[in-house]
Amino acid sequence: MEVDRELVEAAQAGDRWALEELVRRTHRSVYTCALRLVGNPDDAADVTQDVYLRVVRKLGGFRHEASFSTWLNRVTTNVAMSTLKRRTRRFAVEGAAVPADTRDPAPEPAERAEAIALARRLELLVAGLPEGQRQVLVLRDVYGQSTEEVANAMGLTPGAVKVRLFRARERLKAELEATEGGQVVALAGRRRATGRRS
Repeated sequence: MEVDRELVEAAQAGDRWALEELVRRTHRSVYTCALRLVGNPDDAADVTQDVYLRVVRKLGGFRHEASFSTWLNRVTTNVAMSTLKRRTRRFAVEGAAVPADTRDPAPEPAERAEAIALARRLELLVAGLPEGQRQVLVLRDVYGQSTEEVANAMGLTPGAVKVRLFRARERLKAELEATEGGQVVALAGRRRATGRRS
């Protein structure tokens, strides 16, 4: 989701087309990030809308010290966290779509069905993590942010990020092992062993 600096600067200067193009290029990524953080499509749509309202208000103050995508991820994380604090604790994921980037376009139908089933199971397991663990896991493992970036975005120390990440990974591992019946193997994609953890 890298965006040209020139486009960002044009939007900052008040170019309406540039701002619309900025939203168009980043909308899918913002929504996907929001969905993974808040756990359901309705809240993700609300978060996405709030993110762009905040972007319009704060874009003039963006100083290019980090990349625009890093700044936008931080804004999305902050808005999602505020949404989670406001709503009652729930983990509704009905209707959550499997993101397109988790689908393998080439495998045989049986392998593809296994991979999609596992992706859905992982989405449900991630959505069921405690909020702080889920946010850290999504930002670190899904979006590839560094420990320091996650710490800055969430207002935590790097040590706290590492602890939450460790607990989240251990919990997911335990959940997957409890339902291993061949599904975990789909993570590796190419191996077809059963009863053995990949």
